[in-house]
Amino acid sequence: MIKEDTITAIATASGTGAVAIVRLSGEKAIEITDKVFFSKTNKKLVEQKAYTIHYGEIIDNKEGINIQNFKISKFQNLIIDDVLVSIFKSPHSYTGENSVEISCHGSVHIQQKILELLLKKGARLADPGEFTLRAFLNGKLDLSQAEAVADLIASSSDASHRIAIQQIRGGFSNEISNLRNQLVDFISLIELELDFSDEDVEFADRKQLEDLITEIKIHVSKLIKSFKLGNVIKNGIPVAIIGEPNVGKSTLLNLLLNEEKAIVSDIAGTTRDAIEDIISIGGISFRFIDTAGIRETTDTIENLGIKRTFEKIEKAEIVLLMLDAKDKNAEQKIIDIKSKTENKQLIVVVNKIDKVRELSDTLKVPDNLITIKISAKYKNNTNQLIEELLKSVNYSSINKGDTIITNARHYEALQKAHISILRVIEGLENQISGDFLAQDIREIMQYLGEISGEITDNEVLGNIFEKFCIGK
Repeated sequence: MIKEDTITAIATASGTGAVAIVRLSGEKAIEITDKVFFSKTNKKLVEQKAYTIHYGEIIDNKEGINIQNFKISKFQNLIIDDVLVSIFKSPHSYTGENSVEISCHGSVHIQQKILELLLKKGARLADPGEFTLRAFLNGKLDLSQAEAVADLIASSSDASHRIAIQQIRGGFSNEISNLRNQLVDFISLIELELDFSDEDVEFADRKQLEDLITEIKIHVSKLIKSFKLGNVIKNGIPVAIIGEPNVGKSTLLNLLLNEEKAIVSDIAGTTRDAIEDIISIGGISFRFIDTAGIRETTDTIENLGIKRTFEKIEKAEIVLLMLDAKDKNAEQKIIDIKSKTENKQLIVVVNKIDKVRELSDTLKVPDNLITIKISAKYKNNTNQLIEELLKSVNYSSINKGDTIITNARHYEALQKAHISILRVIEGLENQISGDFLAQDIREIMQYLGEISGEITDNEVLGNIFEKFCIGK
């Protein structure tokens, strides 16, 4: 899949900014840039050292003049922009190929004009993710590291950023490689046994293999379990704020977001549809969902909103059940909601404590439930609620440097590897022959190899890199 042509693309976000970057990569990247770049030192880029930056102009060389000898004052109309050109030479570049980055002013017209010139001089427009694809194909990154590049670009919180950085630096890759390498010796010994099958010998110690497979099973299971946390960190942890009308759900949402996102009114049923927004708290992205108040009503539109409330509860990881501090029927409401929120973190938020004389006068909540008593209107005790939200996320594992799985493809491969691991354990218990053991061990190695890209195919690569932005 490694292509011989030179690719180019605008690497910065679309739109106007102070500065933009146009990238090239390929054998002729520096040579093509030389055709449109006039250096202030009057020297060609191909003669310059790697990791150097050069100041000059991008020239629309319609006249076919010798750029190195041309006088700027004579051809002012040919100048596109003053630029800085950075040179990287193979194999010491991001892609492993000759690469150039042109830093120009952020005008959309200038960016497109430079791109057009490079295409005319022999470059080809890069496909989505093609720079990173070339880095993978040239051995600069493995596949999981390449995918982490996309996660890093998309990271919107400290936690998602940390996970992506860890994976780019090879933390996850090293773990997978270590697991795979530990199996190599055993598969070699077992396959050697097959060559001496007539002599009934065992080169691979079955007890050692059992210990190793058990250890790998524990490790793979831990990685699989981390996906739930990793997935919500990557996409934002969904938090549904539910309760009856007028208990303060919209007020709480506005308070958490620090903006008037939802309409607040004394009229019951003001919120008729789910309102969502994301905010980073303590390095974690939370996706708060203000829902329609739950009550019996004949209003068709409001009933649709209530139906969506229960749909949002199904998708939420954390449910904030808001209750009025003076509500006498709270216990039954908690029981009803608890039955609908199994396997979810339920936090009871008792609001409007400003309207009761003493906190002891507020409604009674079962001791086994997390309860926070607040006044959303006056911002009382809301810090306690934020602390409880952070406790609900197992953030400590990220701080300790444990590997967190965020990629669905990795999760699927680990699950398949886990099934093969269980087959090996069962086979060892039943003392099955070496050829069957070897087959199951090969499957484990294959699924682990798919994660790092040691085993892959063009279709998989296409599906991964087509989701990247152009220019990366």
